[in-house]
Amino acid sequence: MSTFIELVINGISAGSVYALIALGFVIIFKATEVVNFAHASLLLAGGYITAVLHEHIGFLAALAAGIAGAAVLGVLVEVLILRRARVEDQAVLAIVTIGVDIVLATELTRRIGTQVLSLGDPWQDKIVYVGGVGIAQTRIAAFAAAALIITAFLLAFRFTSWGVAMRAAAEDGETAALMGIRLSRVSLAAWAIAGALATVAALFLTVFPTPGLDRSTSFAAMKAFPAAILGGLDSTTGALVGGLLIGLTESLVTGYQGDLTFLGRGIGGVAPFLVMLIVLLIRPAGLFGTRELSRV
Repeated sequence: MSTFIELVINGISAGSVYALIALGFVIIFKATEVVNFAHASLLLAGGYITAVLHEHIGFLAALAAGIAGAAVLGVLVEVLILRRARVEDQAVLAIVTIGVDIVLATELTRRIGTQVLSLGDPWQDKIVYVGGVGIAQTRIAAFAAAALIITAFLLAFRFTSWGVAMRAAAEDGETAALMGIRLSRVSLAAWAIAGALATVAALFLTVFPTPGLDRSTSFAAMKAFPAAILGGLDSTTGALVGGLLIGLTESLVTGYQGDLTFLGRGIGGVAPFLVMLIVLLIRPAGLFGTRELSRV
């Protein structure tokens, strides 16, 4: 029973981090209707900046610099590449983000090389025992930080002028523009926020029990993509629920994969994608996504 509880706690913690990444996908999609396949590179960039700077300026200052750096990089991608592409087809723009991801990932992996970089987190490998169940402090910190950030985002999304502009642009961009909302600013803010969220996620993806940031971190980040698709690319609520579902699925299947050998080895790594496929077969728009209606 203690093993099950530990796996659930770890799954919720990992799921909250996946929810942060999925929220980045959703924010950009709601603002621009573009699926940002360069999101993993933004995460890797923010984590790399934090890892390089933490020994010189301390953990918190380095994390702030990583958040700012990834936010600026996101804005530069939007302004210098997507906006200048002058393409109205969102599918083409999504392919452009794949090219951006390849360029950024290639440069970052070249810089990282074979190193495994620490981000200098203060929790290290400390364990807290609650009722005989050992919980890594990094897991607790991940859940607490994600809950705080997601709550702040949802409040801002609901009550601030930026949130009103974002919701209006997502509902009907042309009408929002006619009402005086500058869609370019909404898009810039979306890319900046997505980059900032990705950096926080990078921190908790690379702390204990993970050895640190390496060239494969961006691949781990792509596990959050099924969370965004599963929940619905145009739903912030879906990103949260999808992240938790993916985190729990991965943790439980990995923890009990010894009893699931008939499904093949390494089933824990592909379980999130299997769940995504099953859900999409039933609900193509995701659990909370908006279904398009067509008149016959």
